[in-house]
Amino acid sequence: MKKTTTSENVWNWVAIIALGTLLTNPLQAKPTNTPPLKLKIDSQPISKEGSRMASFAPVIKKTSPSVVNIYSTKMVRTNPNSRGNPLYNDPLFRRFFGPNPEEEEENPGRGNRRNNRTRPEQSLGSGVIVTSDGFIMTNNHVVEGADEIQVVLQGGQEYTAKVIGTDAPTDSAVLKIEATNLPALTLGNSDHLEVGDVVLAIGNPFGIGQTVTMGIVSAIGRGDLGITAYEDFIQTDASINPGSSGGALVDAEGRLVGINTAILSRTGGNQGVGFAVPINMARGVIERLAATGKVSRGLLGVKPDRITPEQAKYFKLKDINGALITEVSPKSPAEEAGLKPYDVVTEVSGKKVTDDRHLRLIISQTSPGTTVALKVIRDAKEMEIKVKLAELGARETKEDEVKDTIEKNIEKPDSLDGVEVGDISPQDRKELGIPAEVKGALVTDVDEDSTSWKAGVRPGQVILELDRKLVANAEEAVKQSGRAKGPQTMARIWTRQGVRILMIENKKTEK
Repeated sequence: MKKTTTSENVWNWVAIIALGTLLTNPLQAKPTNTPPLKLKIDSQPISKEGSRMASFAPVIKKTSPSVVNIYSTKMVRTNPNSRGNPLYNDPLFRRFFGPNPEEEEENPGRGNRRNNRTRPEQSLGSGVIVTSDGFIMTNNHVVEGADEIQVVLQGGQEYTAKVIGTDAPTDSAVLKIEATNLPALTLGNSDHLEVGDVVLAIGNPFGIGQTVTMGIVSAIGRGDLGITAYEDFIQTDASINPGSSGGALVDAEGRLVGINTAILSRTGGNQGVGFAVPINMARGVIERLAATGKVSRGLLGVKPDRITPEQAKYFKLKDINGALITEVSPKSPAEEAGLKPYDVVTEVSGKKVTDDRHLRLIISQTSPGTTVALKVIRDAKEMEIKVKLAELGARETKEDEVKDTIEKNIEKPDSLDGVEVGDISPQDRKELGIPAEVKGALVTDVDEDSTSWKAGVRPGQVILELDRKLVANAEEAVKQSGRAKGPQTMARIWTRQGVRILMIENKKTEK
């Protein structure tokens, strides 16, 4: 490690397509004293044995009347003569695949006054009737920002819908139409799904009308995709396309197990990788939306990270399951309960924690004010710490989404070889956004062929601790790195995305 004074940032971005129109400023009804939703629920696991079904027609006849088409409209400024494909109205598709070619031909100049005119823009989507008195589940991005929403039933009946509530972090929304005796779909238990289970996707792809496709559950618990803030997706190869957003994913017995949300595609169409929000997650969200119009989430107040095999060995863990605490927020429930950096959370009130994302999911699905029992490993000893969760506020939710989005799209680490450091100047703090309370050595340069680079050390980061010893400045960092013993050094490092703990392979210079 050397002292120096340069900096740089490296960003890598990925793109995934949501399947409806992403709009802004939702028009929401504000329910007051709303009784609980009368949902039909069947939590029994599906039978894995028995004769092979020759036809899914009986299942489809039972479930398809519960899936509706959704047409949302908003006024936009655009070229009134454009006659392009309506799928270009989806901002996400325009972002990834470019503007409408016909619109470009008719409006080659940016100064055309016709662009100042407005016209209604309609987007396509699907929804699922979940109560007989008119509550409908769909995706937030299908209805967000709409000035008007029309719901069309399978029989052709058309209704104007109100938005009862939306939740962008899970891409969920609840609509209400004034109707009775509707065919509500029975909700299943998505926790019982297994890879290989047959599923059916029902929706309105490309606006051609209700369509049913069949596939299997390809994976469960998919995350780190950058689609939403809280991800626990069901992956399926059942064909899903634009317009299917908000539609139903049902099991072989016709029970709703997911809400179709997004696809991973290079063309904009189905390529066998579709994602649905598990009904167990969506159910908790829509019940709270229907009751209060908003979703309140628990707040623990920690920055968790995924455990690497190197860290598991260093902390003497049995495996890499659990979430490693890298930072504890001041005056948070976690700090008040005694949680500390380097703690490993393995359970929350009996629920096993597989990684950092899973910990965030469990806490987010727990109501504020709830006392949870955390099973924690500290210095190779297991203990239980009880924490009363606070409420994640609107500002914190937004910041958490931004942090999650950035963290999912930058290069992830797997040490202090090849690192140059310097003291933090006032200008560094201003340019790099380093908070005043952060003390340590600023990483100014990293050799890309070094073990430090491989571990995730980057210019612009701040080294806070080395092998659990505080680093106040560049000189201390250089001295401490020279005292490193063993095959690895553990570095606690501040980044713009939060504090991380990195295991860096020691590379000694031959004398």
